[in-house]
Amino acid sequence: MSLTRLDMVDVGGKGITAREAVARGEVLLSSGTIHMIREGRIPKGDVLACARVAGILAVKKTPQLIPMCHPLSITQAKVDFEVKENLIEITSHTKAKDRTGVEMEALTGVVIAALTIYDMCKGVDKGISFSNIRLVMKKGGRSGTKGRVDDG
Repeated sequence: MSLTRLDMVDVGGKGITAREAVARGEVLLSSGTIHMIREGRIPKGDVLACARVAGILAVKKTPQLIPMCHPLSITQAKVDFEVKENLIEITSHTKAKDRTGVEMEALTGVVIAALTIYDMCKGVDKGISFSNIRLVMKKGGRSGTKGRVDDG
């Protein structure tokens, strides 16, 4: 089977509305690596600060990374972390006022933040993995609200 057609969906007929999406994912690390992150002893520097900036930049660059994504007017991008015993949970919260949703942007923020944590920690932890990357909530547009922010 060959690909003969690729099209960016025409959203020109849709109205501009407030859009919002929350995505989450987990980076699994050894407890020793978590301890090093908490103490600021990772050789490359502040893991969570770097991952936060990378995730926010990724939200803004999503249309350059995923071919059929529309460039959107992002009004807010937040990336937060909950550091647990053997994992870091990443939450990306993205808002826009536009004609299509921000699900891909929120998910991209999580994935790039996770990859940044991997890059920052790979020298001290050879067993890093990713888990449970998912859309938790989307709001706006014709389909309304789906999911819950308190996905936990």
